[in-house]
This record gives sequence, C-alpha cells and structure tokens, in this order.
Amino acid sequence: MTTMESLIGLVNRIQRACTVLGDYGGGDNTFSSLWEALPTVAVVGGQSSGKSSVLESIVGRDFLPRGSGIVTRRPLVLQLHKTEEGSQEYAEFLHLPRRRFTDFAVVRKEIQDETDRITGKTKQISPVPIHLSIYSPNVVNLTLIDLPGLTKVAVEGQPESIVQDIESMVRSYIEKPNCIILAISPANQDIATSDAIKISREVDPTGERTFGVLTKLDLMDKGTNALDVLEGRSYRLQHPWVGIVNRSQADINKNVDMILARRKEREYFSTSPDYGHLGSKMGSEYLAKLLSKHLESVIRARIPSILSLINKSIDELESEMDHLGRPIAVDAGAQLYTILELCRAFDRIFKEHLDGGRPGGDRIYGVFDNQLPAALRKLPFDRHLSVQNVRKVVSEADGYQPHLIAPEQGYRRLIEGALTYFRGPTEASVDAVHFVLKELVRKSIGETQELKRFPPLQAEIAAAAGEALERFREESKKTVIRLVDMESSYLTVDFFRRLPQEVEKGGNPTTSTVDRYAEGHFRRIGSTVSSYIGLVSETLKNTIPKAVVYCQVREAKQSLLNYFYTQIGKKEGKQLSQLLDEDPALMERRQQCAKRLELYKSARDEIDSVSWAR
Repeated sequence: MTTMESLIGLVNRIQRACTVLGDYGGGDNTFSSLWEALPTVAVVGGQSSGKSSVLESIVGRDFLPRGSGIVTRRPLVLQLHKTEEGSQEYAEFLHLPRRRFTDFAVVRKEIQDETDRITGKTKQISPVPIHLSIYSPNVVNLTLIDLPGLTKVAVEGQPESIVQDIESMVRSYIEKPNCIILAISPANQDIATSDAIKISREVDPTGERTFGVLTKLDLMDKGTNALDVLEGRSYRLQHPWVGIVNRSQADINKNVDMILARRKEREYFSTSPDYGHLGSKMGSEYLAKLLSKHLESVIRARIPSILSLINKSIDELESEMDHLGRPIAVDAGAQLYTILELCRAFDRIFKEHLDGGRPGGDRIYGVFDNQLPAALRKLPFDRHLSVQNVRKVVSEADGYQPHLIAPEQGYRRLIEGALTYFRGPTEASVDAVHFVLKELVRKSIGETQELKRFPPLQAEIAAAAGEALERFREESKKTVIRLVDMESSYLTVDFFRRLPQEVEKGGNPTTSTVDRYAEGHFRRIGSTVSSYIGLVSETLKNTIPKAVVYCQVREAKQSLLNYFYTQIGKKEGKQLSQLLDEDPALMERRQQCAKRLELYKSARDEIDSVSWAR
C-alpha cells in the first residue's frame, strides 16, 4: 500500500473508530472535535442532479435507493476502505454491528428501512446520519457524506419549511473548514441556476474547498456541449471540473454491472469529438483518484493540528482515567487496603470542611454566635416573671403560712421554673450542629472523587457516619441538659448575698417589709430572679458551645469512622467485593475511555510513522 493510501486509510479508520465509539453524532464535544478536524467530502446537489449515480460510480456498486422526488432523507456517511485485490466486497452499518452485507441490494433496502425508522414512510427529513462502511478492492480510501438534495418547493406530504430545513442541514456540513465540497450539477441545465454551485459559493467563496462535477453530459441537446463549464470559462474553480456520464435509466433497469458502466463511461469520453482531449481527466474513476490525491495533500497539511488535537485528547483521557480509577484487585487484603484508603480520603475532606479548608464548618460557629443567643433572647421570661405569675408562685410556695422576711422557696421555684426554659435552645443547638455535620458528611462523600466509583461503599460510609453522629448527638444532649440541671441544683450564692446590702443601700428596708404583699414587692422579686436568670443565660451561652464542640465536633473529627473500621476488619472477601461493586455507568465510561485512549495512541503512532515515510 502506498504512503498516500496508508495516510488516507488511517484517517478513515480514525473516523470509523470515532463513529463506533460515539464521538460523532451524539458523543462528547471534546472527542467529536477530532472527527471535525479530519477532512471529509460532502456531496451536494439539487434533487435529481445525479448525486446517487456519482456515488455509485465511485463505489462501483449499485447500492443507493432510487425514485422520484426526495429519496435521500437522511445524511449517509459513507466510508470506503480499500482492501487487498481478490478479497470479497462487503458492507457494514453502524446500527447493525458485526453484521456483514455482501448483497448490495440488501444494503439498499436497509438504507431505505433505516431512513423510514426515523422519518416514517413519509417525505420528511432527519439530520440523524446513517453510517455505512464499504470494504472493497475496487474503491479508494475516502469518506463521503451524501446529503439530501436541495429543492425549491415543498411537495405534498412535506412541511413548508422543508426547503430551509434541507439547506440548513447541508450548510451544517459544508460550512466546516475541513469539509471538501463535491458540487454536483447536471449538464443539461444552465450552470447559473445550479443549486450546488450557489450554496458552495456562499460558504466557500474562493473555491478552495469545492470540486465541481458535471453530470448527464450524454443527455445534452445535440449540437451543444459543456466545454465552457469543464474548461472553467463559465464558472472557474481552483480545482478542475470533472465530467461524469451516469448509467442510463435503461441500464439501471437492466441492472447493468457498474464495472461495465465504468468501461462504457471511459469509451464515451475517449471517443467523444467534444471531450476527447479531456478524456484522461473525466469520469468517475478519475474523480475518485482526484479526490483521494487532494485528500492526501489536505491531510499532510493538517497533520500538525491533528496530532496536536490527538495529544490533547490523550492527555484529557489519561486525566479522566486517573479520576475514574484503575480496576480493583481481587485479593481480600488489597480490597481491604483500598477501602481503608478510600475512607481516609473521605475523612481528610470531611476534616477540611470542619477546619476551614473547605466551606461549611463556619455554619457551626453560626449556630453558637447567632442561633443560640437569638433563641435565648426569645425565651418567655417576661410571662414567667410577670407580677401575676410571681404572686402565684410565691403564694403557692408559702403554703398556709406566708413568708415573714424573704420568700426563699418562692425564689427557688421561680428560678427552677425559668431554668427549664433553657432546655429547648440547648437541645436545638445540639440538633443544629448535628444537621450541619450530617450535611458535611454528605458533601464530603460527594467530593471524594475516588468514592464515586463505588455506590455501595458510599452508602456504607454514609450509614456508619450517620450512626456515629447520632451517638455523638445523644451524648451531647445529655451533657448540655446536665449543664442546665447543674444550674438548678445549686444556685450562685454570691449573687443573693449581695441583695440585702443593695436593699440597705436603698435606705428603706422597712418599706420592703411593710409592702411585701403589695405589687411592688412581687415586681422586685421578679426583677431579682430576672437578673439571676440573665447571669445563668450568659454562663450557658459560653458553656453550651464548649460542650457541643467537645461531644460532637471533636468526636466527629477524631472517631467518626472508628466503629466502621472495627466492623470492616471482620468482613470476608465476598463482602469486601460487594462494597467495591462499581456503578455500571462508570464502568462503561472507563471502558469507553480505554478504547478511545487506545485509538488515539495508535492513531498518533501511525500518523508519526506515515508522515516520516513521505
């Protein structure tokens, strides 16, 4: 195989592999750019311009659907692969992998059936391409894209937008800078009215990417010829025009062999008084060789950019493979080690959230600095220490004998009743911190890239961490309730020792004694209790956060997964394997990445070897 055939064949294989791997027509944008970087040939023309006949002449096989009106209703990506002389010809469809077609009449029917599967048995069109590969010793390595024929009016059964829809579809292919345009025009129509030339000139005004093909030369009126077009006088392109003589309808009806049709085409040009001097540069065989030679020059010019794109894709794929991770060992010891490493990775991220390396831990401080003080301020002490309630509590505490000097039992009951209100905010602080810790566990699991492979292990770690946090919460609640209860069990004596002195400083203790059943007396009691409760509130505002951090945050940092580690060490190999079951989608993604990586590395090596051989 020549260097040219090797280079074009390599590009064909890359395009084929990209298609199989989903990099073209629905794959990742990162990878589909490789397809677009490789040159292709798009066949453009009006309906009934002879596009199908040109393609069949290049292939040397009668395999395309025929009929009146719009026949090609989906793009056909046709990849030709040259095989060894004497080898059997066959075709393969992407949507029917591992099935070879040797009967090209069946290929034609499958193209029609696959078109109908998407569009229905109507005259609608679809941009979803059909991918067909043909392997034959009678072709040159090429990738051709057959597009629906351009039209000017919608016929019955078509939407009014069909004209614009087809044009938009055609433009989406030929606007790409790496697309070579094969503009098909019938010779029995004025070139000035050619749909193919009109749209090609709009996207390729310099004609650098356009090859003009003139069909139906044998159907021109007697006494006329197409030399002005073929010799570039009517419309000049940077590449020479090529004339084609298609099979007649009679030949098609008789199933005239394409090889025989090629021979008849050569005879037509060699014996034609009008085109004899151009005979060596006319015909479908010459067109295929011309395109192949041009493709080689384009590919050679693009080798640096193609290699750059392939190397970039290799780097991205290797990076993704690192994220996805390598296959897991089957040895139980290695699996246990892997699980512990994954747990440590999660634990590291969890601690970063708590310590400030990642966001979230600051919400715990927000509980202590905002939520707890706000809740303490909202406690209903005004109602509890109202004159009416103070009188009621003091009176009930006195029993049948009223207090003589100071209602000590009344004070104690008022204080004890007020202190019970602190239980709610302290328990709420514990629950709020618990909620933050649970959320940080969830976030940390999600941010541990290595864990994404193993949903069962994620669930197990989440459950173990959740159980540990529940234990910490229960211990924390017991501790903060003890702090509140301790305030009830022993009052701060110094606070009350100062009260008689302050009364004496007021200078009128007698009044206090005389009016001890009046409203002012109960108001003073309520005020005294309120002051003491304020002192307790300040104390709890400082001690509650210490208790919560000690019982919950500190424990979460130090021993969140300790119980899990103990249990995991008791598991057998089968149970460890179950924890390391991977997400099927992720396994599929790794396999796809591995295939792409193999493709791109192979392509890089082959391009290097072919380019050095020139």
